[in-house]
Amino acid sequence: MNKEIKIGKRLIGLDYPTYFVADIAANHDGNLERAKDLIYLCADAGADAAKFQNFKAETIVSQYGFSNIGQQVSHQSQWSKSVFDVYNEASLPMKWTQTLKETCQDAGIDYLTAPYDLSIIEELSKYVCAWKLGSGDITWHENIKAMANTDKPLLIATGASDMSEVRMAVDVASKNTKDLVLMQCNTNYTASVENFNHIALNVLKTYTKEFPDIVLGLSDHTPGHTTVLGAVVLGARVIEKHFTDNCNNNGPDHKFSMDPTSWAEMVYATRELEAALGTEEKRVMDNEVETVIIQRRGIRATRKLKAGEIIRDKDLTHLRPCTEDCLPPYRSDELIGKILTSNLEEGECIKLKDIN
Repeated sequence: MNKEIKIGKRLIGLDYPTYFVADIAANHDGNLERAKDLIYLCADAGADAAKFQNFKAETIVSQYGFSNIGQQVSHQSQWSKSVFDVYNEASLPMKWTQTLKETCQDAGIDYLTAPYDLSIIEELSKYVCAWKLGSGDITWHENIKAMANTDKPLLIATGASDMSEVRMAVDVASKNTKDLVLMQCNTNYTASVENFNHIALNVLKTYTKEFPDIVLGLSDHTPGHTTVLGAVVLGARVIEKHFTDNCNNNGPDHKFSMDPTSWAEMVYATRELEAALGTEEKRVMDNEVETVIIQRRGIRATRKLKAGEIIRDKDLTHLRPCTEDCLPPYRSDELIGKILTSNLEEGECIKLKDIN
């Protein structure tokens, strides 16, 4: 039996359409009206949920710690401001929560968030229908437990972690909820095409074997939607990508986000793929019934044959079409050496009722 969970009004599992989460993250640029606009835009582009990130700079980064690293590295090396200042400007005011929730309802999608502060989980729980654990918090078991204890599904991203850390996180979460989504992820925000070499979608195969009762997903930061299609083929049914209206905007998340056009293309391509995956049963499909007749070969007479003749190999040929009463080529041996009971025209099908 395939595992399935429910987020909002949607059932999620292998037998259901992929659930798309648009991570607006810091792309609101500190503006509530902009955040609302992005909700409507992602909904129009086919998102099933808009996700935000709730934190204050002081609850997620250490100003002292980053200033003493010596330099800003990875994607942060492109930031003109300090790490603390960037996070401070990207913080999401708690007072926006009800408005964001109501906007999502009006847009017809779910409202999710990733809380990076234990003290706000209880308050946020009144508004969200599911939680997201960012990859960076996979070792923060207290946070995992706090979200899992709210009776809401928990999406766990597993970027920049090894299997032992994934097992521990799943173990902590599973003791408090059975509604989990385990998401393969590569935590690199540089938007480089080189990152395709590190996404490791085949990890989903490992997750399938080790966690057969958990819904799988992909939290992705690579360009385009190639990895999304691959993940769906491998069993992922929850997809999270960052979302903005313009990837050229200034801000920490815009560069590696998808815009409304690319998002809609991703959803459309995924729906095509889901339709194409189809059934595991190999059979003649409904749209192939006529093709079976016109494309297959049937056993036909190479010349006029008279009743009473003994059928020889040279009397038979295999040509299209193979109508319903026509025999397929692999049954030729059933005819050779038999006596005809009917007259046949050249090219006519030889049927079992025509022999004795």
